[in-house]
Amino acid sequence: MEKKLKSWQGWLLFGGSMVVVFVLGLCVSALMERRAEVASIFNNRKNVIKGIEARNELFKDDFPREYQTWTETAKTDFESEFNGNIAVDALEKRPEMVNLHISRPALIEAFQRQGKDITKATPQEMRSLVCAQCHVEYYFKGDGKYLTFPWDKGFTVEDMEAYYDEAGFYDYIHKLSRTPILKAQHPDYEICQMGIHGQRGVSCADCHMPYKSEGGVKFSDHHIQSPLAMIDRTCQVCHRESEETLRNNVYERQRKANEIRNRLEQELAKAHIEAKFAWDKGATETQMKDVLALIRQAQWRWDFGVASHGGSFHAPQEIQRILSHGLDRAMQARLAVSKVLAKNGYTGDVPMPDISTKAKAQEYIGLDMDAERAAKEKFLKTTVPAWLEKAKENGRLAQK
Repeated sequence: MEKKLKSWQGWLLFGGSMVVVFVLGLCVSALMERRAEVASIFNNRKNVIKGIEARNELFKDDFPREYQTWTETAKTDFESEFNGNIAVDALEKRPEMVNLHISRPALIEAFQRQGKDITKATPQEMRSLVCAQCHVEYYFKGDGKYLTFPWDKGFTVEDMEAYYDEAGFYDYIHKLSRTPILKAQHPDYEICQMGIHGQRGVSCADCHMPYKSEGGVKFSDHHIQSPLAMIDRTCQVCHRESEETLRNNVYERQRKANEIRNRLEQELAKAHIEAKFAWDKGATETQMKDVLALIRQAQWRWDFGVASHGGSFHAPQEIQRILSHGLDRAMQARLAVSKVLAKNGYTGDVPMPDISTKAKAQEYIGLDMDAERAAKEKFLKTTVPAWLEKAKENGRLAQK
């Protein structure tokens, strides 16, 4: 027997269907409005910029949201336990906003020497590679001082050390120990790739330039700062723990790395001072060869770990490994120095100067701070203005 709906059931079904159709209509209408809003932005641009443009003011009319958040980069009132904000020119790295591209040859060439073509990088990879144009370890190669990334052998501290050793490169000779020092720049990209976030495909921009939405427009926040200042838009996009828990997770990793860092700095300073003492006691270059090699390795590992912004969070295990190996090298260097001193007839403790403060350390190494400050003042008053004028003449700086 055929079952018929009661009159009220039919009207209920009809009403429900109308509600569903109405809601779907609203969704489609909202979607179309958002698409129209986005299309309007890109179809009504006043200044279509091609190539590299460092004058940020030119982006203001066409990309007001990105420009507004970029201006907030000057705010440095947020402070985390170990680091505060950093001021970075993001617009200069993203001139066309929607088409991320690499403009620095050194990055392209570094990957080419590894047999990789970064022109085939995904949009997500590009959200880190644009940062890797500067936030990396680099040096100026040869007499022409050609900007080069030492990645031929790999990204690790040992890989780059082997590259530099093979090239016989050093940044300067240490005044006390006479060690040929490697000065790390800021190997942020390399270290980040060794951490769990980098390995899982999280980009630099995901945490330091998280997405924002206004109406139908989704854009990257150009107020570059610590992710801890905006945990709700960074960490909590993936993690469900509270802000306090996530913040403490970061601090815990930083504190542990800092413990090893402080120990390494103490032993490294003593190694330099003891090496100077050995030279003063008549040590020969042959006797000091192994000492200088160990100090070079220890200093490189200390600098590599410390110079990287946020390295103790980006790859906490790797940073602690690097700093621990640096501490080991520093201790080995001190032991090697003691053997050299013994061969030269000295078996007592090496007298240590008072370098408990920055001022005392500067005085010990003979740094004339008054002369340094005067030179800086002269540089700011003469050289910098000349650079700015030249930039304006070449159209590389906005006229004010």
